[in-house]
Amino acid sequence: MRLLIVGPLRSELITAAKIARDRGADVAQVDTVSAALAHLRAGRGADLIFIDVQLNLGQLVGALESERMAVPVVACGVTQDRIAAVAAIRAGAREYVPLPPDPEMIAAILEAVTGERTDIVFRDEAMARVVRLARQIAGSDASVLITGESGVGKEVMARFVHDQSRRARKPFVAVNCAAIPENLLESELFGHEKGAFTGALARRIGKFEEASGGTLLLDEVSEMDIRLQAKLLRALQERVIDRVGGTRPVPVDIRIIATSNRNLTEAVRNGSFREDLLYRLNVVNLRIPPLRERTSDIIELAGHFAIRYAEVNGLPKRPLAIAAKRALLANPWRGNVRELENTMHRAVLMATGSEIDADAIVPPEGETVPAPQDPATRAAERAELATRALVGRSVAAVEQGLILDTLDHCLGNRTHAARILGISIRTLRNKLNEYEASGLAVPEPGTARITFV
Repeated sequence: MRLLIVGPLRSELITAAKIARDRGADVAQVDTVSAALAHLRAGRGADLIFIDVQLNLGQLVGALESERMAVPVVACGVTQDRIAAVAAIRAGAREYVPLPPDPEMIAAILEAVTGERTDIVFRDEAMARVVRLARQIAGSDASVLITGESGVGKEVMARFVHDQSRRARKPFVAVNCAAIPENLLESELFGHEKGAFTGALARRIGKFEEASGGTLLLDEVSEMDIRLQAKLLRALQERVIDRVGGTRPVPVDIRIIATSNRNLTEAVRNGSFREDLLYRLNVVNLRIPPLRERTSDIIELAGHFAIRYAEVNGLPKRPLAIAAKRALLANPWRGNVRELENTMHRAVLMATGSEIDADAIVPPEGETVPAPQDPATRAAERAELATRALVGRSVAAVEQGLILDTLDHCLGNRTHAARILGISIRTLRNKLNEYEASGLAVPEPGTARITFV
């Protein structure tokens, strides 16, 4: 946790810095907004900013937004300065801390920034398998590719892997490759030298250097331009980068985690993603199943969000009524965990009784979620569909399909596939050798099937 204090170190701010240090934060201090921006541009980074309310908070917030630096800002001021506190919140501060500081309030703010972001709430075995694998590989420096539909929690999983690793006390830096214009992404990742292009008025350190010693998350890496992918590949292979306009390579020590909601194997086939880069990123693949494939997590997550948003909004904590649970289980959750979270936030605000009832479980348009089908009927239909898919097939054929589908899901990673299947790598190799001997095409390690048999 990196805390940057902006403002002259009066006794009250010194106390706040000491409290933060005692709570485990690494604290840096600068006197002005300009110095704070220079600190961030130099790649020293911050997870949270405390700023003296008498400084130009609007200038700081505006600069952070324009330069895509996602750092929460908290204003600090003397207790009596209520007008300044209101103005600070309107200018973009997340919170206002009265000075002299209350240790419990400082602790609560630090916990709000760092405590919940790596919570993984789950009950379903499908998600439990992913979490177990994430814990298993977290201690290594292997690159990780996290795949899954939009909203399943890929960034949460990335933060979890970082926090379980030996790099946990170092920076975790995230870059959304889809949100940054193509002509700016190179500078955002690798930095630039003064005069490298029009508007480059000073050297700026990129995300690779900012994440030094820690983890760099490349969110939606599939959206990266093919030309820039070559530069990323070199950085992964040689652990050096070139700033835009630079004349010498810069060594970097980071772990790369990438996410994608697209099928990267298909992207390789159509030429929009480099095959060699996929191999470099996909040393370990963590596929997060959609919420509809882990239904046991729906009520668990809903209860978690109900408590969180009751606390955030200062409302009483209400349990979920039986009818509300049925409504939640009836929803296909195409937006996955993100959609569920937003739905529960609305439900907390709309609930009126002692429980969160079904009439509070509504989509953004305000229409009540349709009444769920009878659970017994729904279960019977699902069982029938599953049975139909197996009828007429031999046990050997079902086993073959399961093994090859799992291998395809793992993009050819045999160790990962064996772990998911619950068999030894030796057993898997023997099975694959049998399939090859019978003339069946089996993907090589590091690849996926092109055709399905």
